[in-house]
Amino acid sequence: MFNNVYRLVRPRQIIRTTTTVELEHDLRVTVRPLYLSICRADERYYAGTRDASILAQKLPMALVHEAMGEVVADPSGHFNVGDRVSLIPNHASKVDDEIGDNYLRNSKFASSSEDGFMREYVQIEPERLIDIPDNLKNEMAAFVETVSVAVQVVRRLESSITSHKDSIGIWGDGNVAYITAVVAKEFYPDSELYVFGKHDEKLGYFSFANTINIENVPEGLNIDHAIEAVGGRGSEAAINQIIELINPRGSIVLSGVTEELVGIDTRHVLEKGLTLLGSSRSTRRDFEEAVSLIVEKESVKLRLELMIQNVKVMRKIQDINEIFDEDMNMPWGKLIMKWEM
Repeated sequence: MFNNVYRLVRPRQIIRTTTTVELEHDLRVTVRPLYLSICRADERYYAGTRDASILAQKLPMALVHEAMGEVVADPSGHFNVGDRVSLIPNHASKVDDEIGDNYLRNSKFASSSEDGFMREYVQIEPERLIDIPDNLKNEMAAFVETVSVAVQVVRRLESSITSHKDSIGIWGDGNVAYITAVVAKEFYPDSELYVFGKHDEKLGYFSFANTINIENVPEGLNIDHAIEAVGGRGSEAAINQIIELINPRGSIVLSGVTEELVGIDTRHVLEKGLTLLGSSRSTRRDFEEAVSLIVEKESVKLRLELMIQNVKVMRKIQDINEIFDEDMNMPWGKLIMKWEM
């Protein structure tokens, strides 16, 4: 059958391409996307703020890697027609349990190295789908992927953390930092959680943590371990402030994406015996843990619901352009696309 794919061909220009979907001779699951969510990576492609050589290599490409949908057909027999599922954007060609699909160099990723989920239908391997429980709303299921990324970040911290974990600091006051803080609060309920940011209005959303403006850090404050979720040009200052405030033998997880090289105070990394870990994307296990956290922990569900700023229906390409423009001008929270293309 015919399938419409909505691809970005150049910054701010999306076109519809008609392809075909073979239902009878393909063992992948056919899913109809229902709700999608935009992330900062999608914004950078749409606005053309990535390097021109990268855009030339990636485009044309369908955007968006945060999505949920319903099963239309499944010749593999894993799902029933009508099942609600969350789509895993990471597409690994092999499995390495020690490294993880998200770090394998030959893995592909929706809306980065292959088409994202702005399609009428998506054909996808059954292992890249997660059942959505009845008590998880579609709007929140749309950004389970972001929650899974936060789970991966906290799991990376857990892999190297010492027994000294009285305090954990998170640098950043945007969406990713907020979700990471929500997850960290559940993983470390007995630790004092601090969130460091530069926008007091955003820090106001972190009511469950101690919030500190980076320009006004209390004298003598130190933390045991830290997560950097700033990214961009601000990541250099954030990382070095972490190095300054962290206790010896602390672990630092770097999760903010930046296009530029950053300078790090390696002298104090060495003197304090610090561990720096990178974290990117997520695995199926992270998705499963993310869903479990949302449906089993009422506090997590309520805190994440605060992020949903608006839900807009997509019926034409102009609707897509308008929601991307609005999302880029929105300081905090999530705009959800109800996908009716």
